Amino acid sequence: MRDNNSIRVSRSTRDLAYKVIQFKERYNKEHSREPTLEEIAKELEVKAEDIAFSLDAIQDPVSLQEPVYNDGTEKIYIMDQVSDQKNTDESWTENLAIMQAMKKLTDKERDIIVRRFFDGRTQMEVANEIGISQAQVSRLEKSAIGHIRRLYS
Repeated sequence: MRDNNSIRVSRSTRDLAYKVIQFKERYNKEHSREPTLEEIAKELEVKAEDIAFSLDAIQDPVSLQEPVYNDGTEKIYIMDQVSDQKNTDESWTENLAIMQAMKKLTDKERDIIVRRFFDGRTQMEVANEIGISQAQVSRLEKSAIGHIRRLYS
């Protein structure tokens, strides 16, 4: 444990966050509104990303098991609010296996698979981009998918 928190935040990050908070309070009193991130960044001469990062870093961690709603009979936990049906443990392992299989493809096959399925391009678009026919793209794509299936199975 450090600084009463299980997550160590560097002193410079904490100092920046406290400077931001002080500036926001002062600015709010003078202008009767919250300053924008850009205004804060300009005043403190730092990047806006650093400000956002520092403010996030000083927040107390929250347990995923903490209830956010309780009507006496049923509780809703933070975990219920952030659950992700798409990114399950199974999909992570499948993605890792596919990425490992893709490493074993030729450069041209990998390029076609990435453009087609990760970038969402059509076979015709891929063909025009890399200077081959649509039929060649189709053959290489079919070959690459077959190769991935054999390695994945």
